[in-house]
Formats: sequence, structure tokens, C-alpha cells
Amino acid sequence: VQLQASGGGLVQPGGSLRLSCAASGTIAIIRNMAWYRQAPGQQRELVAEITDRDSTNYVDSVRGRFTISRDNRKKMVYLQMNSLKLEDTAVYYCSAAIARRAWQGTRDYWGQGTLVTVSS
Repeated sequence: VQLQASGGGLVQPGGSLRLSCAASGTIAIIRNMAWYRQAPGQQRELVAEITDRDSTNYVDSVRGRFTISRDNRKKMVYLQMNSLKLEDTAVYYCSAAIARRAWQGTRDYWGQGTLVTVSS
């Protein structure tokens, strides 16, 4: 199983970016999917998560600006980021709880990270 994140880049404050993450490999079930971020010198933090029933949760600092969504058929998760701020600068990682076989429990898989830089 692999997760491939993309969509990062350089954006001015107030701008928007859309991150994408594609899961591939032998996958039977995808439960929660999430985006984390890690800024320089800081711990990795949960940004947003979405359950397999499309229930969502956001860290307070992004609520109302970011939107997480998923496409189960394509095995993808997205993060639409609007009104970006300087403090949103970080490496963003996607994560998914995946079972490779229907009778197995899930384990967490991680993407490689994509850099988002918010700068004027």
C-alpha cells in the first residue's frame, strides 16, 4: 500500500491550494483518512480528518478555511485550503487507516509529504 500526496507549492497569504492524496496497492477497506502537518521545529499535528461515513473534524486553527473530502471510488483524500496564512507553512502529510484484506484490521499508512509555503 502506498499513499502519494501532491499539490503543495508556494502561495501568497490569502491564497488557496488543493492537496490530493491517492492510495494504491492491495486495499480492501479504507477507514479514517486525514491530513497532518509539521512546521519547522514543531511537532506533527492533525489538521483534518474524515471518517468512512464522511464525518469530519478540524483543528481549530483551520476550521472554516480548510475542507477535507474523499472519493472512495478513486481511493483519494483532498484538502482544500483557502485564506492561507503564513502560519500554515508546513510539510503536509496524508494518512489513512487501511485494511489490505476484508478480514483484517486496519493499520495506518502515511504519504511522503508535500511542502506548502505561504509567503509574500
